[in-house]
Amino acid sequence: MRYVGWSHNHRFREVTNMREPNGMPRMPLRPATAVLLVTLSGFACASHRILVPPRLNLVPYGSVGLVTFTMENAKGSLHEFATRRFEEYVLAAQTGIEVREFPRADSAQALAGGDRGVPVVFFGHLKVSNVKPSGGLIGLSLPHVEATVSADLSVELRSTKTGGVLWRSSAAATEKVGQLAIVGGQPEFAARDPNDAYGHLVNRLVYAVTYDVRSTWVKQ
Repeated sequence: MRYVGWSHNHRFREVTNMREPNGMPRMPLRPATAVLLVTLSGFACASHRILVPPRLNLVPYGSVGLVTFTMENAKGSLHEFATRRFEEYVLAAQTGIEVREFPRADSAQALAGGDRGVPVVFFGHLKVSNVKPSGGLIGLSLPHVEATVSADLSVELRSTKTGGVLWRSSAAATEKVGQLAIVGGQPEFAARDPNDAYGHLVNRLVYAVTYDVRSTWVKQ
């Protein structure tokens, strides 16, 4: 209901009776409450997520081979550490498979089959570049230094029946590493604790190349 009155300054002013039809006063809606209601409404209407199976399903193979990765432009055990981390990621991503390890010297045997024959084999190559020791010391022999290192990891899955490539993936990363030796200007990875020294670098590379091996959540 509205009332119109005459004020002392001879101007009309309108007064509104702020009551609902039931006689109860109308409560103002605060901005924060309105935003919360809109947000909750959006969540209620949002699409749900589904788990998509991996693009590279290894379960049908049952057993897969893994040859120790090769390494370029560096010495030490970085490639062996990357191989083990790759194996861990694959086994964690898919159950119902086993991984048979082959040293690099037995790569031909792994691909040909034999007593330890497997239907498919993983091969990988690690390339190190742009090693920049802290403090800008280059071309010297240094026992233990921190350095910024760039690396590329490429992995492929080959059929032991045909020798053909069934799958391939690659990744690149740059990270600061520790416990690195520079011998004759070339980096040498021989840390007592490789996970602490250059685990971040290897984890980034392996996580990226194993994307197709993992199940992923997507919105539908």
